[in-house]
Amino acid sequence: MSMTLFDSPSFSNHEGVHAFFDEKTGLKAIVAIHSTARGPAVGGTRMWNYASSAEALEDVLRLSRGMSYKNAIADLEMGGGKSVIIGDSRTQKTPELFAAFGRAVDTLGGTYYAAEDVGVSVDDVAEARKVTPYVLGLNDGPEASGDPSPVTAEGVYRSTLVVARRLWNQDDLTGLTVALQGVGHVGGYLADKLHAAGARLVLTDVNEELLAEVAARTNAGIVAPDAIYDVKADIYAPCALGATLNARTLDRLTVRAVVGAANNQLATPEIGEALFARGVLYAPDYVINGGGIINVASELRARKAGGAYDPAWVETKLARLMETLEEILERSVTERLPTHQIAAVIAEARIEAAVGRRAARRQAG
Repeated sequence: MSMTLFDSPSFSNHEGVHAFFDEKTGLKAIVAIHSTARGPAVGGTRMWNYASSAEALEDVLRLSRGMSYKNAIADLEMGGGKSVIIGDSRTQKTPELFAAFGRAVDTLGGTYYAAEDVGVSVDDVAEARKVTPYVLGLNDGPEASGDPSPVTAEGVYRSTLVVARRLWNQDDLTGLTVALQGVGHVGGYLADKLHAAGARLVLTDVNEELLAEVAARTNAGIVAPDAIYDVKADIYAPCALGATLNARTLDRLTVRAVVGAANNQLATPEIGEALFARGVLYAPDYVINGGGIINVASELRARKAGGAYDPAWVETKLARLMETLEEILERSVTERLPTHQIAAVIAEARIEAAVGRRAARRQAG
C-alpha cells in the first residue's frame, strides 16, 4: 500500500499543502505552509527538475518545516513555508511561467510569501510581483531587500569564524582547509569571504564554467562532485542541495566541523547523532543560513510599516543569530546532546509559545 500525504513523516502537522497546474505555461508547483503561528509563512521558491512529483512533494514538505524552524530561531515574526516548481530552470523558465506562479500564490491571500531559492532569481520573482504582492526579495522600491544571497553567505562566514574560535582557538581561518560544495549564489560569495580570511579552499560544482571562475579568483583547488567528501579538510561546507550528510558519505568525511549554507543537510536525524558521537561539530543549517531570510524579513517589515529597507535592523538580527549559535554550541557541550537537537528544542519552544499566544487571542476575541 502506498503512503499518503498525511502518513509521510515529513508532513509534520503542516497547515496546508497546495498543488497548482497551469496548462498554458506548463506550471507545476507545490506550496507547503507548515506554520503561520508566528506570522505569515515565508520561504523561497525552488525550481528543480525533480525525478517525480513524489520527490518534489517530499522536498517541499521538508523545506517548509525547516523554514518554520529557521524563522523562529532567527526570532522573526514569520511562519514557515516553501514552494517548488517542477522543471529545468535552465531550459523551461519563462516570464509567463512566473506570472502563472504569481497568480497561484495570490490565491493563498497572504498566508504565504515567496522569494528566491535554487533555480529562481530576483528577476523571476519580479515577474510574479506583477500579479501578486505576496513575494519578497525584490530589487525595486524603497523597501526592496534585493538578492538575499550575500547576507546568507555573511551569516555562514561568521558562523565559520565562531567554529574556528571554538575548535582551533583562532580568529581567522589561516591554515584551515575548507571543502566547499556548490559555488552558486551563496557558495560563491562564501568562497570569497573564506579565502579573504585565509582559508585554503577545495571546491566542486556541477557547473564547471562557474566553478573555474570562482576557483581562479580564490586560488582554490577543484575536485569532481563526488570527490568532495574525500578531501582531507578541516571543515566541510555544503552549499548546494540538501541531504549530503548521509549513510553513504559519513564514513568518507575526515573533517572536524560541518559549516555550510545548504538546507536540510542531515539526511536523517540519526546522521546528526552519528556526527556528534564522532566528535564532529555540526553547525545546524537553519541556524547559520538564516541571514538571507533576515534580509527578506526586513523587506516585509518595511512594506508593512510603509518605510524603507533598514540594514541596521538586519545587522542587529544577524548579530543576535550568532549569539544563538554560540548558545547552541555551548549547550551541546554542557548537556551532551547533538547541536541539531538543541536547535530544534529552541525553535519548537518559540513556535509553541506563538501557538499559545494565538490561541489566547482567539479565545479573548
